[in-house]
Amino acid sequence: MKLFTVIATLAVVAAGPLTAPLAAQDTPESAKAKQDLLWAQMEDSVRLIAKGTDAVVGVAILDLTDRRAFYLNADAVYPTASTIKLAVLAELYRQHARTGAGAKLGDLYTIDSKDVVGGSDIMGGLTAGVTKVTNRDLATMMMAVSDNAATNVLINRVGMDNVNSWLAGLGLKNTRLRRQMMDVQAAQAGRENTATPRELVLMLETLHKGDALGKTGTEDFFKMLGTGKMSYLPRLLPDGVRTANKPGDLDAVRNDAGIVFAPNRPFAIAVMTTFGRDHREQEMAIARISRTAWSYFDRVGKSSALGRIVR
Repeated sequence: MKLFTVIATLAVVAAGPLTAPLAAQDTPESAKAKQDLLWAQMEDSVRLIAKGTDAVVGVAILDLTDRRAFYLNADAVYPTASTIKLAVLAELYRQHARTGAGAKLGDLYTIDSKDVVGGSDIMGGLTAGVTKVTNRDLATMMMAVSDNAATNVLINRVGMDNVNSWLAGLGLKNTRLRRQMMDVQAAQAGRENTATPRELVLMLETLHKGDALGKTGTEDFFKMLGTGKMSYLPRLLPDGVRTANKPGDLDAVRNDAGIVFAPNRPFAIAVMTTFGRDHREQEMAIARISRTAWSYFDRVGKSSALGRIVR
């Protein structure tokens, strides 16, 4: 063999195949099988957390990308505590988005001393008859520190019947606003604010779609919903994970519901607990369930179909 032929042959061998290898591919069936395994692991973990908690625990987790859902005791009716404020906030934003009559975010309100009830840390410190606030200010107080006086003013301004009419229009049968905050007599008479975990995530899904409030209103709504600091869902999540949620607590009751914005894979979650004897255990159960759900959505959202995270 001539020398130049040998050299050319060696060069081709060293360079490798003339056609580049195809990128590694996964079949739809294989990709789904792996995600199914991860999802099943999440379900098993959530069940174990609920079973090990000295309370009745209801859970609803809804993938806002493909609508896959997990429900555990999710159709039982629970007292909402302050989590019902989600619906009050939604009705305020719905009325603001409409032209014509209805409450608007910029509407002014003069503080009245008669507004103050228990759990009114901000409103109780404002000067009655002098201080003016907007509905947006009231909503911020309602969500950021769960101010009950601000909530009651907003309930009066948007109308309890309007809140419930909207909920009924969504097809929600058990999520209802029946009394104002701290109205113990109404609660004793059986007029309790209630919801189910399934209905709460369906309400959140509707709001997340954006049809009810429009693009700008939806973004503002979830920004407002994300102002709360006294929350259970984010407690064990890594720093920087965005959540928009509303917790609630009463004696023997701890709840939290909202959206966790996992990268590329946001999900709605509601965890409701009642008949609890140890409220710290209830709160940690909510946090652990949230962390378990986030672990699934974070991995699926960041990974390729093969399960590798490529940075």
